[in-house]
Amino acid sequence: MIVYHGSNVEVKEPKVMKPSHALDFGPGFYTTLNRDQAVDFAGKVVLRKGGVPVVNEYEIDENMAFGFCDVLKFDQPNEVWLDFVCSCRDGVNVAEGRDLVLGPVANDDVYRTLTLYREGEITKKETLERLKIKRLYNQLVFATEKALAFIRFRKSEVLA
Repeated sequence: MIVYHGSNVEVKEPKVMKPSHALDFGPGFYTTLNRDQAVDFAGKVVLRKGGVPVVNEYEIDENMAFGFCDVLKFDQPNEVWLDFVCSCRDGVNVAEGRDLVLGPVANDDVYRTLTLYREGEITKKETLERLKIKRLYNQLVFATEKALAFIRFRKSEVLA
């Protein structure tokens, strides 16, 4: 399996990081299965931190990683995923104890819907209905050092 990480630097040795703000799946090293999503994220990192956009590419043996690690997988944005993401974004690490978390990304468009839900403007049912029509990419978060043992840096690309 090939995964990507968008940044403003080359990341040959990924680390589990506690972010400065709450993210979808809690602390960890965030990757995506979609290169375009990584390109988009790299651009956002540059806007916040400066530098140049870089897409890092990694390979993982998913059979080994998923076989030896405690994996939490969300196949779709359902009620369990919604509660999980909202808890993580509220700063509660509900992924603690999991090595890998795989599931849909709450990108900017999705995040607007989540914000309306979290502020009580729309119901859980309305939120999930709106998410059904969104184009969601997946993310794979390496939440522990154990999980990071299965990721191998392949290359990085500085984007012009």
